[in-house]
Amino acid sequence: MMRSSSARGPLLLFLAWAVHDIEEALTFPQVCYRLAERTGREWWRMDARQSWCAVGFMGGLIGVACLRGTRRGGQSRLYRLTVAGLEAHVGTHVAASVLQRGYTPGVVTALPVMWPGARLAARDLTRHGWPLEPADYARGAAVLLPSAAACHGLARAVGRTKAHG
Repeated sequence: MMRSSSARGPLLLFLAWAVHDIEEALTFPQVCYRLAERTGREWWRMDARQSWCAVGFMGGLIGVACLRGTRRGGQSRLYRLTVAGLEAHVGTHVAASVLQRGYTPGVVTALPVMWPGARLAARDLTRHGWPLEPADYARGAAVLLPSAAACHGLARAVGRTKAHG
């Protein structure tokens, strides 16, 4: 079990995620609007309230994972997969921007904020005897990608309900 001094990794990971997702929440609606205009598919649209709602839902998951990381350290599978998944997620931002040949939500903070936060958390795990393994990155992505999609779907559903209610 990690000592209480090891709370630094989970705390910094959560803070890095929060800064990163603030950028995403601020810019995601504009990108969704452009996608809807280009494709003619209205379901791409997401307003600011829905964007912040999605970030809030995801923040709940990341927050729980980081709390488990503080309490259980390397013995928390959810925390380990979150660290690995967030580190791998940096690459998806860079790849998306390269493919789009321009800005995509989150790319500005992916390398200078999210990646160092995830690396620090990973080093913290290693220092306490629980190094991440290569398979953790694939598993982390397999947990976080559908979680993010579910948060966005839920945010859209909640947004529609509030708009019509």
